[in-house]
Amino acid sequence: MFPVGDDNSARHITPTVNYVLIALNVLVFILLQGLGGNLEFTYAWSTVPEEIITGTDVVTRGEVLRDPATGQSVEVPGLQPTPISVYLTLLTSMFMHGGLAHLGGNMLYLWIFGDNIENALGHGRYLAFYLVCGLAASLAHVMTSVATGSNLLIPSLGASGAISGVLGGYLLLFPKNPVNVIIFYQVRPMPALVVLGLWFLMQLFGGFGTVGAEGGGVAYGAHIGGFVAGLLLVKLFMTGRELPPLGPPSIGIPRQHPMQRPF
Repeated sequence: MFPVGDDNSARHITPTVNYVLIALNVLVFILLQGLGGNLEFTYAWSTVPEEIITGTDVVTRGEVLRDPATGQSVEVPGLQPTPISVYLTLLTSMFMHGGLAHLGGNMLYLWIFGDNIENALGHGRYLAFYLVCGLAASLAHVMTSVATGSNLLIPSLGASGAISGVLGGYLLLFPKNPVNVIIFYQVRPMPALVVLGLWFLMQLFGGFGTVGAEGGGVAYGAHIGGFVAGLLLVKLFMTGRELPPLGPPSIGIPRQHPMQRPF
């Protein structure tokens, strides 16, 4: 099940902040990460759990790794000096990605779900919500790395933690909003509660499957932490604001805001 769009009939503002966030992620990957080829930059500005725990910049030697499938050897640089406080990498790592697929998947989710949250919160609050969820996700990754005995020198990066917060907020504010997904080679509308609920269950089961593993490649702790942060914080960021009125249902799914129901 792969989301490709949602119902934006209730949107009444241009999601400028969401567009800027997407542009920043793309530009950082192209210009600063060199489409993923500038590993020195990536290893200098990513979040390293050991550095966050100790508050000390860690620099390691590079190593040569051999691909067992092709037999080719690749030289991988070690952790590079971080030119800023290591704690600020909790923020900088949110705008870097490990490859085109990583970037593309994250930006697709942000494009689909971020504009609705910005419409509900407003530009400034949405930016603050996004960054706070991202920071919470990064800290959750650090804590789960320690708790599961993972290698604390493996750097983490990506916008998925912050975007997970957006998904959590979306689930709480718009559980019945139609989301178009590709399923069985067809595009079908499904309620956000189903789409995002299943996504969260996949993160939970994926996280359980990598407990104790050495660098599973996906920071499930960040995804779970960001999603929970979004659930817990979105109503706080909505303080003093009302959800915009919903447009007419476009696919026959009953529409009602949970925060507008009488008690």
